[in-house]
Amino acid sequence: MQHRTVDELMTRKVVQVRPDTPFKEIVRELAENDVTAVPVVAHDGRVVGVVSEADLMRKSADQPDPFGRVPVPDLEEWERDKAEGARAEELMSAPPVCARPEWNVVETARLMAVQRVKRLPVVDETDKLVGIISRADILRVFLREDTAIRAEIRHDLLERTLGLAPSAVTVEVAEGQVTLTGTVGARSMIPIVERLCRSVDGVVGVHQRLTYTRDDTAGGFPAS
Repeated sequence: MQHRTVDELMTRKVVQVRPDTPFKEIVRELAENDVTAVPVVAHDGRVVGVVSEADLMRKSADQPDPFGRVPVPDLEEWERDKAEGARAEELMSAPPVCARPEWNVVETARLMAVQRVKRLPVVDETDKLVGIISRADILRVFLREDTAIRAEIRHDLLERTLGLAPSAVTVEVAEGQVTLTGTVGARSMIPIVERLCRSVDGVVGVHQRLTYTRDDTAGGFPAS
């Protein structure tokens, strides 16, 4: 199986700022380019941090309400330092959370979920910026045609990887939903087939109605 990589999905033309970029210029870059965060890139091309809307919003959150209706937020010391920052290097989140060009969709999506970020700068082995990947980029995988998904499951996965005969399992794919029917040799193979199908790029869900000719699990007997 071939999984699409970050290198294939990322945006190569990246909106970026320097460590000394002023607050207002960062806001302008976000607004003019319709993005919610920008990597902070040193003069040698290394990514040293990321400035997001959330980082910039601390500036507003730290301001007192002129009418006295809302109490001044009780910010932690590090938050107050950011709120008082005037340049990217004072406002950014660091060290930056980055992806690598060779990563696949699954590991990239998991990192985004764990870090609760919408996009990741993509860096090479020297930490230099080569692109940026967003949630929208990853979701493009699910635009893959059903025919391509079916062909990969049938030929690459079932026949070449698992060695099943072409007539053993029928594969149907509709809007990314995979349905498997047929018979495999061993009962233990069923969860393996299902797991491998779920890992195919573009698969939304897997529904299997597979039977088996022998039960190779503990205490199992041949299927009647």
